[in-house]
Amino acid sequence: MQPTAHAFPENARAALADARLRKALGTMKSGFQGNRAAAIARMPEWEELREEGRRIKDHVLAHLDVYLERFEARVVANGGHVHWARTAAEAREAVLAICRQAGARSVTKGKSMVTEEIGLTPFLEQHGLQTVETDLGEYIIQLRREPPSHIIAPAVHLTRDQVAESFRRAHGGLDPGRPLEEARDLTDEARAVLRRKFLEADVGITGANFLVAETGSTVIVTNEGNGDLTQSLPRVHVVVASLEKVVPTLEDVSTILRLLARSATGQEFTSYTTFSTGPRRPGDPDGPEEFHVVLVDNGRSALLGTESQEVLRCIRCSACINHCPIYAAVGGHAYGWIVPGPIGAALTPGLLGLEEARHLPNASTFCGRCEAVCPMKIPLPKIMRHWREKEHAAALSPTSYRYGLGAWAWLARRPSLYRTGAALAARLLGRLGRDRGRLVRLPFAGGWTDWRDLPAPEGKTFFQLYAEGRRPNSPGDVR
Repeated sequence: MQPTAHAFPENARAALADARLRKALGTMKSGFQGNRAAAIARMPEWEELREEGRRIKDHVLAHLDVYLERFEARVVANGGHVHWARTAAEAREAVLAICRQAGARSVTKGKSMVTEEIGLTPFLEQHGLQTVETDLGEYIIQLRREPPSHIIAPAVHLTRDQVAESFRRAHGGLDPGRPLEEARDLTDEARAVLRRKFLEADVGITGANFLVAETGSTVIVTNEGNGDLTQSLPRVHVVVASLEKVVPTLEDVSTILRLLARSATGQEFTSYTTFSTGPRRPGDPDGPEEFHVVLVDNGRSALLGTESQEVLRCIRCSACINHCPIYAAVGGHAYGWIVPGPIGAALTPGLLGLEEARHLPNASTFCGRCEAVCPMKIPLPKIMRHWREKEHAAALSPTSYRYGLGAWAWLARRPSLYRTGAALAARLLGRLGRDRGRLVRLPFAGGWTDWRDLPAPEGKTFFQLYAEGRRPNSPGDVR
């Protein structure tokens, strides 16, 4: 995918004007947020579990080399192969080489954000391999030649009518009068089409939610079962995973799995949680003849030891995305890269650089909901603030913004002048808004007043109330 994070302001404006997108995104809040809240309410030990998950991932990041080498050794001992890829290009070439060695003509893929990140599907197609996404959401957006707009629900930006339109175009050999109004109609049709693809595939490619150093196992969680078919039916199974997915033991996996599904979909566990440990052994009824793991860095090791390291604790549950008011307004494509929302705003600058992604950390109200719901306690606002500081230091922010901050800093270092100016400004704004109690237009504040009114000050400043010995917002205060 060609990143367009640099065009976030333009992308966001286009998204806000898209009526179909508004309709599709309107279903998110009642589903994801409500299900998560109900699941967590049934678990009194939730906060202790979050703390344990944070501890596990911090330990791994502090000893990442040790656990990756241990994982590699166990995979090899189990009869598998490990391929190390420093860049997206190296990862793509490694997968292509495996496919060519196997004489593959067709490939099925399970949902994987890292393969989206490295652009694997179009790369394999360019080299003559028929490559089919088997997750329903990924299959839909592959038909439409679109990137995912969400981590766990890649087609959440589409309405049912749009999906039906895509199926009618792509599945031309079927009855044109067939009903596609209901969700069941769509899933049944996708199942029938994809079943043949599963049986024909020479190579199956999946991602991994976790890599277990203790056993050399890879773990995927799905609700459709497509991941199991993708890795068990073809002759060759290829796992593509980023470095930070490794965890020390099976017990650690069980701990984090209890966090993952509840945070993502509100389930206690996903329908399928599948552990793969090497190729088929003598006597096994099914499974691949070859097992390969491609470990992708692609900029992650550069984040170790930096202010952004904690972003690597992410388990891709999407809780921060599901609770973000910015994402709910503009959707995932506006972010211009594979991982949207708060986690994308914290991760993407580290992978693509600030010149490309500097707008993303600014696409936040800093309401803190993302950090509050993150099962791994990633301080997302702090990391976004760090990127904002680096943007300012590199003079990448607009000149007017930098000069405005400089003027404010000059005034803030002179308390008496600041208090006098604040009192005068409050009085002036109060007079301007005295008729309606709000301001509909304000110079230098168009970014706010173009979309909403600004409440006009009605009383004394905080410092004035404090000097009088009264707490602001106490009974009797005029606000």
